[in-house]
Amino acid sequence: MQIAGVDIYVNHPVLHLGATDWVPLSLALDAAPAASCDTHVAVRVRPQRGLIKVRLFTPSDDPQVQRPDPAFATVFDGTLLLSDGRIAVGDVEQQTRFVHRVGDRGQFNVRVAVNAPGPDASAIDIVIAGSSK
Repeated sequence: MQIAGVDIYVNHPVLHLGATDWVPLSLALDAAPAASCDTHVAVRVRPQRGLIKVRLFTPSDDPQVQRPDPAFATVFDGTLLLSDGRIAVGDVEQQTRFVHRVGDRGQFNVRVAVNAPGPDASAIDIVIAGSSK
């Protein structure tokens, strides 16, 4: 079920998502479509050519609710530590930032999928499920 969504304009080809804390300097994307650490995911996106559509979902068995796009390619599937139970999505310059509460603090299972892995990504679906403290 979609619980949030935002359109973000980025100047640089990287969008960060994860904990509301600072993104570690050690999180390097290099040539990959995505990179992660225990608290954040960096996703390569298409900069300066339009908005990047980001949608946040929780799992649902209800066929009537909006779901992530099944044609999107998964670039991250793992856990993130969200120390305050909120997930932040924003550009690397921190000019644009969206924050949404997803539960209590803890580890969350997160899947990140994009419409086109690599430098042409313009849409990101994030599925976040349950926390374990």
